[in-house]
Amino acid sequence: MRDGVASAARSLGRSFFERDPLICARELVGCTLGFGSASGIIVETEAYAAEGDPACHTWKRQGARDFVAGNPPGTAYVYLNYGMHWLFNLLVKGGDADGFVLIRALEPLAGIPVMKRRRDTDHPVLLCNGPAKLTRALGITGKHHGCDPFAGGGWKLLSPEIPVETAVSTRIGISQAADFPWRFTLKGSPFVSRPS
Repeated sequence: MRDGVASAARSLGRSFFERDPLICARELVGCTLGFGSASGIIVETEAYAAEGDPACHTWKRQGARDFVAGNPPGTAYVYLNYGMHWLFNLLVKGGDADGFVLIRALEPLAGIPVMKRRRDTDHPVLLCNGPAKLTRALGITGKHHGCDPFAGGGWKLLSPEIPVETAVSTRIGISQAADFPWRFTLKGSPFVSRPS
């Protein structure tokens, strides 16, 4: 139960990711992402298109294009950013366009003591308010690249417990195609990496 509302969450199916990246990115806001004992409500995402998007890895990396071609929808795409931070994406394919959804921020929900230890902070808002922070808090690393959350292994992807309202803004933290309005946040959430 959250805020007095009975839980109606259900596991997301693979078909959820067989749609356009923008639809998935928007509709992942409010969903629960968990790995092991730690989990949180997704409060910020960004969409990346496999074609026509200079900010997507597929623009310049053959390995990313091979990943899209060779893996089922929903597969974890984890990469090292600036040589030091793991970032977690989910593969989207089978709809009008293929691509990725970057999970940018979570509202911590369960396993908070573990998250605090991994992140070395007691401040709940700072545990997962950025893509590198949330991977550290959840314990996601490069060894999880290519994992299939639908094959078990401690992953959790649940639909929202209550209806959510999203805000839309341009993507952040990138130098190319930063003007695409493909960033989605939970409206009013203090847990986002940066206000919309």
